[in-house]
Amino acid sequence: MRVSVCVGDYAKTPYCIPGLEMNVYCMEELCYCMKENAFLLDMSLMNDGLLHWIDQECGLKELARALHPLVHRQGSLSAFVGMVLKFTGIYTDAEAMEVEQVLKQGAGLSRIEKRKSQVDYLVKKKKYLSAIREYDNLTVKWRELEEKGEPLPAVSCLSSILHNKGVALAGLMLYDRAADCFLAAYETDQDPNCYRDFLAAKRMTLTEEEYVAFAAGRAENYGHTLELEKELELLLGEWEQQPEYLLLNNRRLRRGGIDRQSYYEEGDRLIQALKDSYRSSVSN
Repeated sequence: MRVSVCVGDYAKTPYCIPGLEMNVYCMEELCYCMKENAFLLDMSLMNDGLLHWIDQECGLKELARALHPLVHRQGSLSAFVGMVLKFTGIYTDAEAMEVEQVLKQGAGLSRIEKRKSQVDYLVKKKKYLSAIREYDNLTVKWRELEEKGEPLPAVSCLSSILHNKGVALAGLMLYDRAADCFLAAYETDQDPNCYRDFLAAKRMTLTEEEYVAFAAGRAENYGHTLELEKELELLLGEWEQQPEYLLLNNRRLRRGGIDRQSYYEEGDRLIQALKDSYRSSVSN
């Protein structure tokens, strides 16, 4: 049995981690949030408010004093986080070094690239509405910097912003709008994967006849169309082996059976689960 000894006091007032917007009440919670969200951290973490919280709320004056030079002499974020993790001791040296490495890799990213990584994380968490809003903000920021002639990341970054906005829209089943984003991403960087996703979104939007006519009008991209059809056929075969499909197929068989009460009750449960999933995806 593994026993962890807490370091410092349990705070009466929580600390809200900048960028993550997460409240923590002790050093262990702070370390866990930093480790699990290392790629989302930025220099805003290094501030006097955190030093004061560590000193006054957690009673760790020694740690606060050791961190002070890093905050006020522009120390690195990786060194700052590494010192906190090692002082607390809830992770191995190898785990702490892994977190530091993630932070060092992120240190070379521009603010737009850093923010994009944060928004991509929202998509992974299926927070689609918030992600779409932030991708729009990033696009506006990109255009503003472009007009001012200021340095920008590689154009593939803009393409990825547009593409991932399409992914978020597809998550909301807004395939027509997703198709526009995928096409814009393709036209920005000529990435064939973006074009394939554009075709897939159109495939979901159009009827069978409409899609055939649409694809016929883009004969120069016949290879992409053929590849997509093969992939869809493979995915359909995989879907038919999934528990969810087997459950729905079983319900279809039971629809005309004797136990109609359980059929409707299960239908209500499935509908409610879908509603909950959708509400979660559009919540802020």
